[in-house]
Amino acid sequence: MNISHSYQYLSFVLSILVAFFSIRLPLFVPKLDNIITQHYCCVMIPALIKLPGAPWKVLPINVHPASLAEVRDCFAINPHRRDLFDGLVQAAEALAKGNVRYIYLDGSFVTGKPMPSDYDGCWSPIGVTPKLLDPVFFDFNNGRAKQKARYKGEFFPSTANAAAGQIFVDFFQTEKFTGLKKGIILIDLKTESFDLLKEVRI
Repeated sequence: MNISHSYQYLSFVLSILVAFFSIRLPLFVPKLDNIITQHYCCVMIPALIKLPGAPWKVLPINVHPASLAEVRDCFAINPHRRDLFDGLVQAAEALAKGNVRYIYLDGSFVTGKPMPSDYDGCWSPIGVTPKLLDPVFFDFNNGRAKQKARYKGEFFPSTANAAAGQIFVDFFQTEKFTGLKKGIILIDLKTESFDLLKEVRI
């Protein structure tokens, strides 16, 4: 095959490839919303948004998967918030020991409030071994005072009733001052390295 024929053949192959990918491109391009959008933005946690009537910016509507390291980088932005985050890591590790896989994070800690009082969370009871959990996770007396003293925040089972007709995982997705919908964070504890999180500080 001479150079002219080689060039023609190469041009033919390239034209076929261009046509193929032009036709198939929609099949390979994921829908740019929710989790996929966050992946392309290189961080799983989206920017906070304003809600009319809410005192602080909040997460946009959705359940946003993220790692604890990403939570740290986005929200543990001052010494007070870092102290709360350290408590969250301790709580998450204690829950993981009881075979909790998923926790949902809410509260003013995941808003634009500079000095949140604590964080709120709930844990999925699926596959959990209750006897391996710290008993404090079942103590809801005095405004969860023992949980807050030990872990600097409070947790509930995600399927427990929080309000009339709402379980906690749904209740957390309502902004309390306005009643408008907002987002929360989902953390998969099976993917976490707790020792590393304890070692790395900002």
